[in-house]
Amino acid sequence: MKMRPGYKRTEVGVIPEDWDVQPLSEGVKLLSGHHVLAKHCNTDGDGNPYITGPADFPNGVIQHTKYTTSPTTICRANDILVTVKGSGAGTLVLSDAEYCISRQLMAIRVNDWSTSYIYFSLLQNASLFGAAATGLIPGLSRSDILNKALPLPPTLAEQRAIAAALSDVDALISALDKLIAKKRDIKQATMQQLLTGKKRLPGFSGEWEVEKVKQFGEIVTGGTPPTTVKEFWNGNIPWVTPTDISEAKDIYSSEREITSLGLESIRGLPSNSVLVTCIASIGKNAVLRAEGACNQQINAIVPNKEHDADFLYYLIDSSKQYLLGNASITATSIISKRDFSELQFSVPSKDEQQAIAAILSDMDVEIAALERKRDKTRALRQGMMQELLTGRIRLT
Repeated sequence: MKMRPGYKRTEVGVIPEDWDVQPLSEGVKLLSGHHVLAKHCNTDGDGNPYITGPADFPNGVIQHTKYTTSPTTICRANDILVTVKGSGAGTLVLSDAEYCISRQLMAIRVNDWSTSYIYFSLLQNASLFGAAATGLIPGLSRSDILNKALPLPPTLAEQRAIAAALSDVDALISALDKLIAKKRDIKQATMQQLLTGKKRLPGFSGEWEVEKVKQFGEIVTGGTPPTTVKEFWNGNIPWVTPTDISEAKDIYSSEREITSLGLESIRGLPSNSVLVTCIASIGKNAVLRAEGACNQQINAIVPNKEHDADFLYYLIDSSKQYLLGNASITATSIISKRDFSELQFSVPSKDEQQAIAAILSDMDVEIAALERKRDKTRALRQGMMQELLTGRIRLT
């Protein structure tokens, strides 16, 4: 292939002619963590914070719970921590303070380059670290890390400019994550108030009625068309199983779909049926928005005219512990159709049900929009890393 003017081919790919390729050993100090005995650890805040691996930095944020009065290896703020043992080998985090680190971690202390640039460059190539971790217990050696070659811009100023651009995007993603978490907390509090009648919406009064689930409508346990009959499968009608039910409220399709003949072979469901898992993963729920069916791990509520499907979804969604508390424990947890039908809830009139559901649905729409924005920003960040960390786009 014809080389782009001003670029060269190297062991790490095509980079600008004035960039260099250097192993980490040329510009960093590597500190190996060491084990701290359990008798020297506590959760009372006594001594140095102690982190042992990826479990202490979920989602790239350090959240330590242990302390030690007999520290071994201490990392500093802005050291790059890399997991070197176990299934999380290659997982990275940028330290925000001093920590004692266990033998599952090493600390990369950058001397001559931009720490943030090296962090982002390693993050871009984290999968290669993971690939290097081999053996019965995956692990990375000091040489695996120190021999890692990275493309480097010629000046510290350009390294810092690239890191600043990526840090700005990271800050936006972090802000969106925090806003989403806040909105979810607000929604949860609103559900607790509105779905129990502790807070009433303007214009509504009167006592709520205690009803059994069987009073909400018809209760249908799903079924499975015979898998040996090919005419029943690979159609366009949803056949929902628990794996199809995620955090999303509405289901329009499923992983496996059936034909109209397949639907005729089992009990079908009309649109706006409320699906509730009642075996194993009890309490997962959704609203089936199209005509379809479900398997036998799901009980469906086909609402009658006095009950709103969206309200019932939120009511069930807020009552998972109640469902679990009424499950029978055999080889696995289960709520039979009979027991499910007898569960009791307090419910308002249909008008109030719909008003409550509308407020909670609006909250879901807002959260979903924020999640889409965050996901797009993450995709943008990935693209920026690919362009900036290889010099395809220059900032200076």
